[in-house]
Amino acid sequence: MRKHNADETCGIAQAAVVLGDWWNVLILREIARGHVRFDALAAEIGLSRNVLTERLGRLVAQGVLRRSLYQRRPVRYEYVLTDAGLALLPLLVAMQDWGDRWVLGDGSLTATAAADSAEHARVHALAGARVPEDLQLPGVQGTDLPVISPDAAATVLFTYPGTGVDWDERIPGVAGCTLENRLFRDAWPDFRRAGVDVRGISTQLPHEQAEFARVEEIPYPLLSDAHHQLGAALRLPTFRGAGRLCHKRLILIVDAERTVRHAMFPVEDIPHGVTRSLRLAEDCARAT
Repeated sequence: MRKHNADETCGIAQAAVVLGDWWNVLILREIARGHVRFDALAAEIGLSRNVLTERLGRLVAQGVLRRSLYQRRPVRYEYVLTDAGLALLPLLVAMQDWGDRWVLGDGSLTATAAADSAEHARVHALAGARVPEDLQLPGVQGTDLPVISPDAAATVLFTYPGTGVDWDERIPGVAGCTLENRLFRDAWPDFRRAGVDVRGISTQLPHEQAEFARVEEIPYPLLSDAHHQLGAALRLPTFRGAGRLCHKRLILIVDAERTVRHAMFPVEDIPHGVTRSLRLAEDCARAT
């Protein structure tokens, strides 16, 4: 395909070489979700094996994916995001945010969701899905921590827009982040007695979370999804506020096998959401 001469020095044009293909975008979406093997990719996307082989080879050649051997007889590879591929995740999440708002929604800027929205359906469809293995996010101490606790019978993941932010009050659903963290803090002993761990997740940077955790004496990990690894993996709903893409408020109950058992979204009654998440997590822990 002929390109305008200026395309050689245009970053948008060069990115379009990688992302301008429908199948390339869907392949990257699925690999971000943890479907890293050929058969899983073919099943999720519904692409012919010949075309999938060609597209994967092209993405490897472009430095977005790398092949990782997981079986020798016969030879089998997993397709893993390189650093360049990981750097595309915010772009994929931004595409999803735009699609949710302007294609699947009515264009309204909101941090919540209606019961008949595409976001609502997508989050509740997470029940039964698995959180990708070995997914880690930066914690407030500067080290990466597992999203799913390796030692707990169940893990409660709650995403929130951000604390210490002067939100535009015209955005529905943004208020209550500090309250939610305080309620999880106060209920922390009950979660621990049940063998349940808690993870609070926002797209704020670790040092921003660290100051809040220190002042509020937060006992559970706060994790930064500033690079949108979790958001891309689970296709979580976002909105643009405070100059960044932020998570909408939701709660997931995940068992020890990393399977999502319950999804709560939207969370409009925050105290009820915390109380219900404890009850559901206790039930999940007893079932293991």
